[in-house]
Formats: sequence, structure tokens, C-alpha cells
Amino acid sequence: MRKDLKSLLAGKLEPWELKLLYKSYDIVGDIAVIRVPESLEQRDGIIAEAIMQAHKRVKAVWRQVSPVSGDFRLRELEWVAGERKTETVHKEHGCLFKVDLEKCYFSPRLSYERIRIAQHVQPGEVVVNMFAGVGCYSIVIARHSEAKKIYSIDVNPIAVRCMQENVKLNKVEGRVVPIQGDAKKVVEERLRKIADRIIMPLPERAYEYLDCAVQSLKQTGGWIHYYDFEHAKKNENPVEKIESKVSKKLQMLGVDFYVPFGRIVRVTGPNWYQVVLDIEVKGTYV
Repeated sequence: MRKDLKSLLAGKLEPWELKLLYKSYDIVGDIAVIRVPESLEQRDGIIAEAIMQAHKRVKAVWRQVSPVSGDFRLRELEWVAGERKTETVHKEHGCLFKVDLEKCYFSPRLSYERIRIAQHVQPGEVVVNMFAGVGCYSIVIARHSEAKKIYSIDVNPIAVRCMQENVKLNKVEGRVVPIQGDAKKVVEERLRKIADRIIMPLPERAYEYLDCAVQSLKQTGGWIHYYDFEHAKKNENPVEKIESKVSKKLQMLGVDFYVPFGRIVRVTGPNWYQVVLDIEVKGTYV
């Protein structure tokens, strides 16, 4: 099991410094990405060294200095130690993903969600991944299900180029179809009423694109895997808050639906949560 940063740095930092330290860090392929409080920036070399000693495959350590933002979901990185590279190949569930962490969005923390969704896909399904990035959800689905076709849309041209390479790396040509563009325009022009299942792994924009997801589903319905961020106080349930918000919009769209499952994917900040809903749509009228 991967130790948290506080365990790795016990005895190497002062007790007060350990209290300020973020516990978690990401390892993507042979690159580690850390977050360091401003008051501990001068200690990032020690932190990087501890990670590289604990994980011999890690060849580079970068520090995240901005939150994920923008249409391409990018975060600013600063080099800390090792090789000055941001491109790597990550392995997950028997799949290989080439990614440039400076130019494409990628999170290893969604690994469980990717395989969970893949295990729900039925033989012969047509899937539309509205925010595909470098193709992680799509390729895991292709490798772990008998889906007929997975249309994989992303607005970032560099992410789409990586996706095209990943399709070849994983030998899923013809089943995973990379498409560069805005999901609303792509669905409107090419993918109306063709999907059995929609994936919406962009919490920042999913609510805005919900009507587009409904348009892409077959008239007889299907499934929407919807991701969103929600703030919830101690006495509030973030899953219930998201379900209430989404239900109102789907009712306005004239959709017959049911939400059999929802869960907190991860905590993203104090009282902030990433949530997923699995929405079964019985029929659409849009």
C-alpha cells in the first residue's frame, strides 16, 4: 500500500510542518504530483526525495501550484526533482494511457469509477463519453466490456491526439471513436438519439450539458453516469443535494427517469464533494 506523505516524512520534517502537510499525492506512470502549502515550499525538495525513495519507478516530481481550471481542465505545475518531463504512460486495469500532465487532464483517483462503469456496460451497447480527455473511461470500457461503439468527445486537441494514440496502444481501433470538439455541437450534428449510455465525467460542466446528454440517448432511454461537485454542511447529504438538483432539471426536460445509485466519489475540499449519480432514463421526449 502507498504510504501517505506524513508517514513518508516522519522524522524528516518538524512536527509542526507535518501538521500542515497534505497527506495525499498522485503517481501517474513514472511522475509524482504533489501539493505543498505555501509555508512549506522550501521543503518540497525533501518531500520529493522521500517519494522517489519510496517509489523507485518515479522519475520526476512536480508540484501543483494552481487548481484545475479552464475548458481544458489544466493545472499549473512546477518542477521539483528528477527528470524535467510531464509526458508519461500510466497503466490501469490492464490499459495503457499516454498523457501529458501539463497539457491534458488526468486523475488516477478515478480508477475505481472507470472500472465500475465498465462493469455496467452490456453487450452491444453504444456509449457516448461527452468529456473523454485522453480516453480513460472509453478505453477501460472497450477492454472490459462488449460495447459495440464508444464515441469519445473532448474539446482539447492535445488530449484527443493522446486519445488517438491510446486507442492504438490498447488495440481498440474501430470501437473507440475519438472526436475533437464541444460535446453540445458534436451531439447536435452527429450523435442524436444513438446512445444506450452516456458518461459525463466533467463535474464543472455536467449540469450545463445535461439536456445534451438526454438528446444523445435513444428514444427508448438508457443510462446517464453524471458527475458533479457539491457543497454540504455536516447535517447535509451531498448525494441527496445533487439528486434533487438534477431531478428538477430532468423533470423540466420531460424525462421519465429513476436514480438507483449515487455515491461520494471523493472529498475535494472542506465540505466539498465529488458525487456520481447513475440515472436510468426510461424514455425521452426531447
